[in-house]
Amino acid sequence: MVNQKELLENLNQFTGTGNYYKLYLQVILTDGTKYLMEVASCYWLGDIVLSYQTIKKVSTESFQVYKLKVNLENETAVMTCDDGNGYVLKRQNIEFTDFPLKEITLYYVDNILMLPSEY
Repeated sequence: MVNQKELLENLNQFTGTGNYYKLYLQVILTDGTKYLMEVASCYWLGDIVLSYQTIKKVSTESFQVYKLKVNLENETAVMTCDDGNGYVLKRQNIEFTDFPLKEITLYYVDNILMLPSEY
């Protein structure tokens, strides 16, 4: 696993995407999200996005913003999904994570999970 600084520097290099990778039937990754999940060992982020699609008020939103905020000291986190205008559709406490960053934001549009810089 890379350190925080290296991971952030590498993630900042992703603008747009050249490839798409099917994670699940309803979740497609971009180059940036595939890199993130491989390097940070966090394919569970895709699991969360997929599981939220079973919630009607989430799945009917065409633009979804996922924000993971991590407390690195006690290795807990909070995941929120909003509609892009700050209206929280779903919030989930995560009791344990070894995710290396304090926070990450991902967009989910047309079944594609992407970094904001790839939108």
